[in-house]
Amino acid sequence: MATRKAGGTAKNLRDSKPKYLGVKITDGKLAKKGAIIIRQRGTDVLPGDNTDMGKDHTIYASKDGIVKFGTKRKKGFDNKVKVKKVVHVK
Repeated sequence: MATRKAGGTAKNLRDSKPKYLGVKITDGKLAKKGAIIIRQRGTDVLPGDNTDMGKDHTIYASKDGIVKFGTKRKKGFDNKVKVKKVVHVK
């Protein structure tokens, strides 16, 4: 005789692999040319001076320098002013 009832397979035990998003170089640290500063989904943080954005919204340094974070006032399509985060390399 069996000591347990027949168990089915669990369908909710799978998980997706981590995406490793977020800030990679913090404020005041040195960034080399081409170094990734922020990995993000969408434009939560905008590129500023001496930074560029990749096709997956990754912000990277286009020159060597110190990373600085700040804010910028932007007008949206509905004429409302929004404050957005910006990253610069000085």
